[in-house]
Amino acid sequence: MAAGLREQGVTHVVMEASGVYTEPVYYALAERDFEQVAVINPAHAKALKGHKTDAKDALRLAELFECGLLRGSYIPPQELKDLRDLTRYRVKTVQARTAEIQRLAKALESAGIKLDSVVSELTGKSARLMIEALIDGERRGQVLADLAIGRLRTAGKLADLSQALVGRFTDHHAVLCRLHLDRIALSGAAVAGLEAKIAVKVTPYRRELELLKSIDGFGDAVAQAWLAEIGPAPHEYFASHDKLASWVTLCPGNHMSAGKRSHGRTGNAGAYIKPMLVQAAWPAHQARVSRPAPGLPAAAAGKAQPRLHHHHHPRGGRLTTRTMPCPAVPADRGVVATRSARAQPSLAPHM
Repeated sequence: MAAGLREQGVTHVVMEASGVYTEPVYYALAERDFEQVAVINPAHAKALKGHKTDAKDALRLAELFECGLLRGSYIPPQELKDLRDLTRYRVKTVQARTAEIQRLAKALESAGIKLDSVVSELTGKSARLMIEALIDGERRGQVLADLAIGRLRTAGKLADLSQALVGRFTDHHAVLCRLHLDRIALSGAAVAGLEAKIAVKVTPYRRELELLKSIDGFGDAVAQAWLAEIGPAPHEYFASHDKLASWVTLCPGNHMSAGKRSHGRTGNAGAYIKPMLVQAAWPAHQARVSRPAPGLPAAAAGKAQPRLHHHHHPRGGRLTTRTMPCPAVPADRGVVATRSARAQPSLAPHM
């Protein structure tokens, strides 16, 4: 197909995005010497109802693209696409492991074992030893509690463990727990293998990776996800940080008519990078609150500074409210709200 298009003198190719079916066609065409191969969001060239055929769609795409009314989506090069596949599969594998841990907790709760009320995590060394002993047939609470190690060996903890490990644990629960533990171990090994492969893939971007990790809240996982989803040079594809925030859907959209602004919801794109950036925002917010603002004494660090917000009353006039930002919170709790600019009405790249 690519050779036939070149023989006919085609210099630009535009196609609608269709998920995974777009990839083989796009990368096959990108290897040829076309001036541009663009993948556009179908919503940007939506046909009228009752006037849609494949031939008309192709003609409309060509006309709109020739007039400069369509902008191609950001499609990463092949090496970044490979990195993206690995980072996304790591997310799914971690989620699968978390789901198995929750199923393990449910099986223990069904047996009346309140182990998760005493230990911090069911996959810790002490908890695993106790669950393995339960599977092997041990039912005495004091014997099971004596398997605790480290800080769980305090008198109060041992007493709580002795009571928490007494229940109606049957052979059926033992089968379920064995299945869950095996799946957890398998998922953990898969995550470790994926992280090793990802570390090799990001080697050419070591400088960009270190720069990203210098940002508050960015660790290895977030920095690697950024490189995989956005790339090492986002300024080449996004005109401003507002455009990038709009593409990641971390800011509300514009919905204005007759001078009235309606509520614009955030989109559903960025399903992999958005949770990473939200997770990174919590420690970044905590670090910002813990540092004093310029001109304030060091004792002011950690104290929330008031902000003034102006609101226009629908019947005229202006209201001024004084609000206090939220205090610092742990990085693994809740969701942070961004203060990015509203989405721009121009055509930003979409996946």
